[in-house]
Amino acid sequence: MKVLVSPRVRSYLYELSEILHDKEYFGFLETAEKYVEELFKDIETSLPYKLKHIAPQYFERYGKKLFYATFVKNKHTTWYVFFSTYQNVDNELIYLVTYISNNHVIGHLLD
Repeated sequence: MKVLVSPRVRSYLYELSEILHDKEYFGFLETAEKYVEELFKDIETSLPYKLKHIAPQYFERYGKKLFYATFVKNKHTTWYVFFSTYQNVDNELIYLVTYISNNHVIGHLLD
């Protein structure tokens, strides 16, 4: 199994630490960077083992036949990771992450 992340998601995660710091969710940029790093590592290592749900049709703008998995980071924030699965020529299962957001932004779309 392999987890790949689209350039769009990588770019978002790169900017996320600055967003979190600028909006004062974290007092120090280094703390925000560590939070995002841990989120990214959690996605890479545990996405294949998470319970997956079929993504609502609204999210097809980020890919066809998407699933999503949840990553709870604290009692206030759950991250939703949207992905497709493929098998490569070696029959290895590939998880391609095409979108990520949290309950504060898209939670109402998943109820």
